[in-house]
Amino acid sequence: MSIERTFAMIKPDGVRRHLVGELISRIEAKGYDIVALKKMTIPRETAEKHYGEHAGKPFFGGLVDFITSGPVVAMVLEGENAIAGWRGMMGATNPADAAPGTVRGDFATTIDENVAHGSDAPETAVREIGIFFPEL
Repeated sequence: MSIERTFAMIKPDGVRRHLVGELISRIEAKGYDIVALKKMTIPRETAEKHYGEHAGKPFFGGLVDFITSGPVVAMVLEGENAIAGWRGMMGATNPADAAPGTVRGDFATTIDENVAHGSDAPETAVREIGIFFPEL
């Protein structure tokens, strides 16, 4: 059994479309503990740090513009295999490839507005949690 923490975010499109309760219900139903949660508008500097690995790529500016365009709900989830589990719950990044029953399969409209984010590896989870929840 591998209890781990991951960073999860409901993006501006998910907040705008009133999907926060639905996504939190899915997270809790799966058995993950939400150990930290806050609704916030991400400052541009924080967004640039969060997406730092994409700096210099053609889509970087659009990513930062979108993620700072409205409030998000940032969370730290804890549970058995939480990183892979949350990513599985989200589904493929491109909603056209996301299975029904996944967050993106059920709710995402475009590859750019795909409702949710989750850390892709333990190192990423530590980095992202540190950016959004330095107190943990």
